[in-house]
Amino acid sequence: MRKQVITKILIALMILATGSISAQNDSKKLSPTDYSIAKISAATAKGDLETLSDALHEGLDNGLSINKIKEELVHLYAYCGFPRSLMAINTLTDVLENRKERGIEDEIGEEPKDLTEGDKYEIGKEVLAELTGVEDRPNAGYAETVPIIEVFLKEHLFADIFKRGVLSFKEREIATISALITMGNLAPMLRGHIGIGMRLGVTETQILQILDYIDTEIDQESALEGRELVATLISGVPQDSETDAADYDKKKIFAKGEKIDAPVFTGTAWLNFLVTADEVNRNAAGVVTFEPGARTYWHQHPNGQIILALSGVGYYQEKGGSKRILKKGDVVKCPADIPHWHGASPNEEFVQIAITSRVDGATEWMDAVTDEQYRE
Repeated sequence: MRKQVITKILIALMILATGSISAQNDSKKLSPTDYSIAKISAATAKGDLETLSDALHEGLDNGLSINKIKEELVHLYAYCGFPRSLMAINTLTDVLENRKERGIEDEIGEEPKDLTEGDKYEIGKEVLAELTGVEDRPNAGYAETVPIIEVFLKEHLFADIFKRGVLSFKEREIATISALITMGNLAPMLRGHIGIGMRLGVTETQILQILDYIDTEIDQESALEGRELVATLISGVPQDSETDAADYDKKKIFAKGEKIDAPVFTGTAWLNFLVTADEVNRNAAGVVTFEPGARTYWHQHPNGQIILALSGVGYYQEKGGSKRILKKGDVVKCPADIPHWHGASPNEEFVQIAITSRVDGATEWMDAVTDEQYRE
């Protein structure tokens, strides 16, 4: 009950936030072309062809090339299926014929490129690593149950489709996020793609803008579910036992938050976002709780980072430097663009606050910290 109340409050605050988007500086919103990509994706995923027709006209008016739209509809078949994609392509055909009859000449744009050389599986692995910032990520549970699906994902989705060009990886993630929100009941996939999208530069404000469009033009129920997930991601509302979370809260200054699923940590860690970067304050702050032995991968921040040690014993190390032991009250000022890692000591939990500026972009993730590096 406590978690549900908190989540509802967060959703209400997010709804208020989206309501204020129209008053924000245009530079903080999705560009007109990116917003059209999101609208086309949502309408395609819903199968709302009337709304899709309007979104296609608007996208072409906003400067989307014909080939960009075609490529988006090809991309979307991998997420919402051939029937939705084919119906959307038929709708595009009608829109283009209508515009041609009215004497409108739309830009054709860049032609896609098909893969003709190389090992598609390895190419797909490289694309996935570029998207997530993680090399050699472990296979998900579905790949253990049905191994061939992992081959299809790598060879077809991340190689054949993502390497066709025309759309940037960021544009593909905007389309994917919008489709997954619209379809609903896809929290694990949506959570992962929001993480990838934000790594590629999609901001929380822009995700809220997509949610606002889906809420008003596509499907209120899907938008509400999407808001709940985004609220959980931002706030770190506990997802496990409410009793355990309540007991933990009594002992700690800040709530433990949500277990981190992102594949850029070794061991188990939890995150509780305290402050989310926005247009007024470009700094994000979150509490990270590391189990003994848990640590981040090597990573760097374009504007640096400040770490405040709250409890336990932790480690911090910059590339080429010696490892530093952190205890309650210690402060680390990490310079910009310096690869580093941090985490717990082998035998004791470590709790920290990380303060990170988002002015110049997202965190860049690198390789895992090996056991040898951790023990040095």
